[in-house]
Amino acid sequence: MDITIHASYLPQDDPEEVVAIYRDVLGFVLHPPGADPGTTDDERRTIAEMMAEGTYAAIDLATKDLDGTFEQVQASGAEVVQDPIEQPYGVHDCAFRDPAGNMVRIAQA
Repeated sequence: MDITIHASYLPQDDPEEVVAIYRDVLGFVLHPPGADPGTTDDERRTIAEMMAEGTYAAIDLATKDLDGTFEQVQASGAEVVQDPIEQPYGVHDCAFRDPAGNMVRIAQA
């Protein structure tokens, strides 16, 4: 699998639960939500609510082997939102949600 990214901040509230996807399958580092020192308690509550709804964060990735990557992600237990398909606008991609609710889309590079 050939996925690279310079930096990404995908919030998660249970690192034990998402480590199988982000560290073991995709090779990322996790970021606790509201980790910035200036985040207020009200903002942390709002972040938690948005994460629960799946509206707080998303990331788009690309790989040379979409089908192989999809198989690995699916085997990790991630919630599949869309199997790999050819989009009408010419992109072959798939989508899933991580256990924290973040939307992850992966396209064929």
